[in-house]
Amino acid sequence: MPTLIHQRVRDARAGTNPAVIRRMKTGWLVIGDNQIVRGYCVLLSDPTARDINELPMAQRAEFLLDMSLAADALLEATGARLINYEILGNKDRALHVHLHLHPRYEDERTDRKFMPVWDYYKDPPVPMDLSRDRVLMQKIGAALDRLMTASGRTP
Repeated sequence: MPTLIHQRVRDARAGTNPAVIRRMKTGWLVIGDNQIVRGYCVLLSDPTARDINELPMAQRAEFLLDMSLAADALLEATGARLINYEILGNKDRALHVHLHLHPRYEDERTDRKFMPVWDYYKDPPVPMDLSRDRVLMQKIGAALDRLMTASGRTP
């Protein structure tokens, strides 16, 4: 059954997904809909798969390598102290990594700094806003371009 992830991948292929940062070898790095943690990104698998266990071993390794390169780019572009990784699929059964890529910052509030990122989601959402987020998306994209080229992973 098609999911929101499937639609986002179709839009990325068509060039109509405004959240796209870069095409990667195994999918699309997009900025997250909710920027409650600045720099939150999602890696969408393309072609879509239900989950990582559905992929042959070589494709799994490729996807996870892209995930780590995206996280490296986020670290460089945001100055975050670390990246939390999360692979979900409970609701939208299509492989995607939330980078959940969630950057975590040195200057976070003390009561949240070492808590799961989901604690932030008690606060009102901060919708993605291209006028505000475009510069960060460009910084992430430039870092990703350099990393993909250096590792021979251009799509």
